[in-house]
Amino acid sequence: MPAGTTPPASPRVPTLRTRRRKGFSDAVLPYLLLLPGVVAIGALLIWPTLQLVLISFRKLDLRELVTGQLVWVGLDNYTEVLGDPEFWTITVRTLVFMGLVVAATLLIALGVALLMKQLNPIIRVILQVTLVVAWATPAVATTTIFQWIFDQQYGILNKTLDLLGFEGFIGHSWFGNGASTLTVIGLLITWQAVPFVAFSLYAGLIGVPREQYEAAGIDGAGPFQTFRAVSWPAIQPILTIVTFLSVIWDFRVFTQVWAVRQGGPDGESTTLPVYMYLKGIAGSHFGSAGAIAMIMLLVLVVLLARYIQLLLRSKEVDLK
Repeated sequence: MPAGTTPPASPRVPTLRTRRRKGFSDAVLPYLLLLPGVVAIGALLIWPTLQLVLISFRKLDLRELVTGQLVWVGLDNYTEVLGDPEFWTITVRTLVFMGLVVAATLLIALGVALLMKQLNPIIRVILQVTLVVAWATPAVATTTIFQWIFDQQYGILNKTLDLLGFEGFIGHSWFGNGASTLTVIGLLITWQAVPFVAFSLYAGLIGVPREQYEAAGIDGAGPFQTFRAVSWPAIQPILTIVTFLSVIWDFRVFTQVWAVRQGGPDGESTTLPVYMYLKGIAGSHFGSAGAIAMIMLLVLVVLLARYIQLLLRSKEVDLK
């Protein structure tokens, strides 16, 4: 080394304490990043659910709510609800109504998604704008429009059927019984639900490479065979997810049912959410309302258990 030259500093060897500190920081950092999300989930989901469970075991009428009195009744609220024959009738009605609406939504949305893929760009854009408008319209506004369409005296549907020669529909009441009322409500819910499901399925369809359809055509596959071999594997995971969401939304739907006839006539269109409101909230029996809400939650878990299992097993959905 030439004289007067400063020798290079030796590389700094990390001490054991430094390595331990770095290792601790690397281990803790992911959990610190997850902490805000965990706190938000706990505050918005877990804590309200825990409060609901506790309320379902209490007698919480208007008097107890005002005075702050804490009265535990154990399973009395559940016994009262499950012992009510009306509850079982409404539960069966809700499940049948939900199943029909979900099936109609998925079938119509699948047809619309396949149609959008085949249309020319201009007509497809017009259809997509129409779907967005239908989806974005507030539920109360859409309910009002449907009530006008199906009105007994001034409804455009009865007048149109009369012009087409169906004179028996003059003055026909579409809300005269529970089945007819639920049919109108089901059409209303389906009208608003189809756009979201259709766009979701359409996104899956356009993600399929064109070469796969060309290869299926070269192999002599017809339209149905091409759909089953090419399109269906691409949209099956998406269809599972939108079915999962549709079951949740249609099972707990309240606004449309209440806005149309408040569960009438004579309670024949009452579903579980409306029953919970009438028996618990409107009647100021909040403990009973909590019990009904917990039963609804358990029913949803049972209904969706199979779909959750399919999601976890699906090779196309990466949950890791």
